[in-house]
Amino acid sequence: MADFSTFDTRHYRTVDVATGYDGWSTTYEDSVLDAMDLDLLDGLTIPDWGTVDRAADLGCGTGRTGGWLRERGIPRVDGVDLSAGMLALAEKRGAHTTLARGDVRASGLPGDSYDLTIASLIDEHLPELDPLYAEAWRLTRPGGHFVLVAYHPQFMMVSGMPTHFTDAFGEDVAITTHVHHIGDHVRAALAAGWRLSALEEAVVDEGWVAAKPKWERFRGHPISAVFVWARTD
Repeated sequence: MADFSTFDTRHYRTVDVATGYDGWSTTYEDSVLDAMDLDLLDGLTIPDWGTVDRAADLGCGTGRTGGWLRERGIPRVDGVDLSAGMLALAEKRGAHTTLARGDVRASGLPGDSYDLTIASLIDEHLPELDPLYAEAWRLTRPGGHFVLVAYHPQFMMVSGMPTHFTDAFGEDVAITTHVHHIGDHVRAALAAGWRLSALEEAVVDEGWVAAKPKWERFRGHPISAVFVWARTD
C-alpha cells in the first residue's frame, strides 16, 4: 500500500468515512457517474446474475448497486453501510431486503449465506484490505463470488485526487483515502482463499472528458476497476 499523502495535490480538509458520506449523501447520486461503477458491472460475464438468489451489499451507500442487482432479478439483497445519511436514502430507494448500519469488515450478516458478496467504491477508505476480503469470504457460500469495484490506484496517484465532495457551504472536503495497488488486492484476496475469475478496468474516455472537460489530460488513464473473485473450495 502507498501513502496517499505522497500524491495528494488537493490538500482538502479530510473527514472520516461516516462523517464524509453523511455530508455527501444528499448530492452523491448527482456526482457519481455510472461509468465509474455500474457500467463496469454491465460488462461482466461472470458471475451469472440469474443464478444469484441472495446478495450481500457491503458499503451499500444510497442503494445504487442494490438497485442494479434487483434489476437483474436478484430477489434478496442485504445492505450494510457506516453512514446513516446514505442508509436513509437506500431505505427510500427500497432495493434492499434488509439494511443495517455497520462496518464492512465485520458486517454482522450471517456467514456462508450469500451467492454473491459485492462492494463498490469503498476499498480506498480502508487502511488494510485483508479484513474486507476475509469478511467477504465469511459471508459467501462455496461456489459463490465476491465482486469488488475499486477507484483505480493509478488515477489517484496521477491526479492527486482523493475521494471528495462539495459540502453545503461550497467547501471541497476529502474523505479518508488510501492507495491500494492492484497487487495489494491480489495478495489480500489470495490470502483469504479467493481465486480471480475476472478483472476489468475502465479508462477516462470521450464520455468522461465530455462530462469533465478538465480531465482531457487524464485521457486513457484507468479510473476504476472491477475484480471478480470465486470461492472454489
